[in-house]
Amino acid sequence: MKLNDAKLRTLKTPGKHFDGGGLYLEVTPAGGRYWRLKYRHAGKEKRLAFGVYPEVTLKTARERRDEARRVLDQGQDPSAERKAAKVQAETEARNTFRAVADDWLTHQAAKWAPDTLERIRAGFVADVFPIVGARPMAQIKPREVAELVKVIEARGAGETAMRTMQRVRAVFRFAVVHERIESNPMLDLRPGEVLKPRQVNHRAALDDKELPAFLAALDTYEGDPTTKAALRMLMLTAVRPGELRGARWAELDTEAAVWSIPAERMKMKTAHTVPLSRQALEVIEGMRPISGADELVFPSPFYPGKSLSENTLNGVLRRLGFAATAHGMRALFSTVANERGHNADVIERQLSHQERNQVRAAYHRAAYLDERAGLMQWWADYLDGRKGGKVPNMRRRAA
Repeated sequence: MKLNDAKLRTLKTPGKHFDGGGLYLEVTPAGGRYWRLKYRHAGKEKRLAFGVYPEVTLKTARERRDEARRVLDQGQDPSAERKAAKVQAETEARNTFRAVADDWLTHQAAKWAPDTLERIRAGFVADVFPIVGARPMAQIKPREVAELVKVIEARGAGETAMRTMQRVRAVFRFAVVHERIESNPMLDLRPGEVLKPRQVNHRAALDDKELPAFLAALDTYEGDPTTKAALRMLMLTAVRPGELRGARWAELDTEAAVWSIPAERMKMKTAHTVPLSRQALEVIEGMRPISGADELVFPSPFYPGKSLSENTLNGVLRRLGFAATAHGMRALFSTVANERGHNADVIERQLSHQERNQVRAAYHRAAYLDERAGLMQWWADYLDGRKGGKVPNMRRRAA
């Protein structure tokens, strides 16, 4: 005879009171009332607990029995399925987006300055955690992330929206690598396919008028610190991108404030000495905690032991809203220095442009190092002055 609610309310007799399909209510001598399901799987009799009456009603107990029977009909053990579901639930509870993002931030902390780390963390707290922070990562869909960054874009923060998407994708990559989720659902999520195109300047070289905006954008860039430092160094030294990307710690003499590039790394196969301004030395010191133990000063953030690619440098310029190339930094330096009346021969020598006359070439190598050191300190100070949008009063007469 099946159970009913009226009978259950007055049922006190110890023992097993069956409802059908293996479901029964077990009443203990102490008065406890527990729902159980008796079933057989793989030739063995088993029990499955469904909870305590009246917290678990007769209707709910029957629903759980029917679900367990469906699992049995599929050849599975409902007890094993329940244990697996419990393990999965516990795993997902430990691997919410916020939990994994916090671990990612801790992992990345050594690569960033403290203020950069806090800016990135604050961005997550403001824009991401309230939406998906408490969700298991395995349950978050690309559509949700796309909608999240569109909200950021709609308030006029297109750059922040793009960076947020990149960081969310980085957290998902980290989760896969560290086996916090099985697969990355964000692989096909691209800023260019979700966010509006950004207006880009299509000149190969920056104009002096653009320097304040560019320097401000570079200062607030929160991407890879090695790439950011490499762009600063490129501007401060006016070397070719390939010469910068291949820079070795062994080539640097910070006490003498010079960088000696060997002939085999120069375009014209002639050794080149680069005077280092105070600001260039600060960039170098900033790289020591990141790459000081490596051979390369500016190693690739993606491929250990390899240098940055020029595409990486140009890509950051584009993301900052400038299509100027890394190589175009040399043209900017040359234009500004010549317009300010510096010695053209000194400028050309700093750019490592070769003098065809061998006698003059020998003279340039011997005589211009001190003048080039003064020129590069002037250039670094000029760039500092342009950060505020001012044109520094640093004009010099041609020698």
